[in-house]
Amino acid sequence: MPSNARSIASLTISFGLVAIPVKLYSATVSSERISFNLLRQKDGSRVKQQYVSVNDGKVVERSEMTKGYEFAKDQYVMFSPQELKALEDATTHTIDIGQFVPLESVDPVYFDGTYYLAPDKGGAKPYSLLAAALKRAKQCALGRWTSRGKEHIIVLRPIDDGLAMHQLHFKAEVRTMKELGIEAAPVSEPELKLANQLIEHLSAKRFDPNEFVDEHRGRVEAAIQRKVEGQEVTLAEPTTSSGSSNVVDLMEALKASLNAKGSKTADVKERKSPKRAPAPAEPAPGKKSSRR
Repeated sequence: MPSNARSIASLTISFGLVAIPVKLYSATVSSERISFNLLRQKDGSRVKQQYVSVNDGKVVERSEMTKGYEFAKDQYVMFSPQELKALEDATTHTIDIGQFVPLESVDPVYFDGTYYLAPDKGGAKPYSLLAAALKRAKQCALGRWTSRGKEHIIVLRPIDDGLAMHQLHFKAEVRTMKELGIEAAPVSEPELKLANQLIEHLSAKRFDPNEFVDEHRGRVEAAIQRKVEGQEVTLAEPTTSSGSSNVVDLMEALKASLNAKGSKTADVKERKSPKRAPAPAEPAPGKKSSRR
């Protein structure tokens, strides 16, 4: 791992009689997020959050607080910190692997958080073996892990030469599409054919994160820099949405999309196509060419 990456925890992957010591790292960089603080407008002073009692409007200090569960409207049962601690699952330092399944069988809607695993002391060989075996079998490992008082389902999958760990939601935590009451609308074969043609035109071999840049972050950073330099930040003109609230002819919309994509593709190909080098000049009459 890079020198600036700090391990979150030391764990052990366990399956069968195999134990692999690993270190856990966050896969995302929180420092890359831009956050703003709340200030008092007249003097720029930081403000702090306070909790106020609903009954009398008085400020409640943290030392006076406890947690409670609302079992009926405005009725609570209170739990002390000791009682809540007793309800927690004991934190474990072991990832217990129970199954191996194809990664595509795990719907992304269940994914919660992503971490990286790196081999700890003495774990390089079995770590590399597990990563290589998963890659060859085109499988991922399903297991359980308890952290911060809560049990999690996890998935281990090979990535590059290492392993990534995805924390999953439990089934009860995921809403089903049936709850939305969506009714399927009839789709004609010509409409489906045009839609598939548009998908083919926009298809790529794989997802490339380099093609996607956080443009909003760039605008925010530029605005912050102008503010630091004492300049005013001008408001951007509102963009006109290309969508329409009116129902348009679906076939015409698909055809127009295909035509627009076709012209853009042609322009890109023309810009990217290398210019051909001029053909070598023919030797003058009476002179032999030096080429053999």
